[in-house]
Amino acid sequence: MQRNTNSNRMGRVNEELKRELSNIINYEVKNSNVTGMISVTKVKTSPDLKYARVSVSILNSKNIKQTLAGLKAASGFIRSRIAEKMNLRVTPEFVFELDDSLVYGEKIDTILEKIMKDIKP
Repeated sequence: MQRNTNSNRMGRVNEELKRELSNIINYEVKNSNVTGMISVTKVKTSPDLKYARVSVSILNSKNIKQTLAGLKAASGFIRSRIAEKMNLRVTPEFVFELDDSLVYGEKIDTILEKIMKDIKP
């Protein structure tokens, strides 16, 4: 029973972090390297809440690597804002990684559309 309760709590913490991170990244980060539309797709927090792996999807960016570097540079600011907004015993350090599943899905859709056009006479 204890394990199930803990996993439910971690799920709630991850979802709340995802929501807050999305708001902070889109509305409060003023780093000029962070460009494009950034959406937080997943947050995975370690059981001790010291680290959080944040998957972000970046669209319409000038340079995706530069945007990721800008997020890394702004992680201290983001962490302090999370500490203010959320009541956690420990505020995690954020590790940002690119989630290219949206781009991959778009590529598959394009391929499927091409196949469907080839099938229909």
